[in-house]
Amino acid sequence: MTPTFNQWMRYLTPGPAHRGLGLVCLGVGHQDGRLPTVGPRVMQNHVAVVVTAGTGWFSQAGAPPVEVVAPAVIWLFPGVQHHYAPHDVWTEWFVDFAGPAVAAYQDLGFIDPDRPVTPLTTADPAAHAIGRIAQACRRGSPYLEVETSAIVHEVLVALRRGRAGEDPHGDPVLDGLARDACLPISVADHAGRLGMPLAELRQSVRRLAGCSPKDYLLSIRLSRAKDLLATTDLPVAAVARRVGYDDPAYFTRLFTRRAGLPPSEFRAQQYRGFPAAN
Repeated sequence: MTPTFNQWMRYLTPGPAHRGLGLVCLGVGHQDGRLPTVGPRVMQNHVAVVVTAGTGWFSQAGAPPVEVVAPAVIWLFPGVQHHYAPHDVWTEWFVDFAGPAVAAYQDLGFIDPDRPVTPLTTADPAAHAIGRIAQACRRGSPYLEVETSAIVHEVLVALRRGRAGEDPHGDPVLDGLARDACLPISVADHAGRLGMPLAELRQSVRRLAGCSPKDYLLSIRLSRAKDLLATTDLPVAAVARRVGYDDPAYFTRLFTRRAGLPPSEFRAQQYRGFPAAN
């Protein structure tokens, strides 16, 4: 019987040293046409199935099937039974991956267990990145596991940027927090400036950035402080004021706890600037 679909796939077996990278590619593939039903089955690793054309259905953990309409990504989770198929024909790219960095991507909202089928505005960047993994596998290289693992990071970012309902250039809530991050105001004040309840702000930032508004603001403040320490000769107290802290001792404690060294030591290592203008 003549096959009604095209299929190409390749699997990798990274060693312990490669797994030390934190994220490894275990497999890649491309299929299109009248694909056979997948499952029910259970995987040992994560898989991103990027559907670029067609429609179908997906079921997880015995739940009723949900519709899949391209462009979309189907997330397969280790240890969770899944079952899916196209209604007629579709095109998919997939990448298998694993490693401790996956948990961080999940905490940051890039992989959402509550949305195993995630609609996309566009799947092209993710499919292109997966295609580069496939090209690397065809080409071969002594650095294949390192190269393909690096591209998996790009796939995850592309899928987040392509998610339907989100601005690929940033979110207004995060943009607003970043703009006003160095103002000496409370998180509640930030919520007021953004015109939203505090609870809604917390929920939104947790969903978008994987942390609390306080931590998000702190990261921005300290990043800007590092820029000033590395590129100007402003006193530490002046740097603290510029990023929203009137108490330089409190700023120094925060900086040291997050950066792992005091502001003065960071400057001694990183200074590349010119004297600050008066």
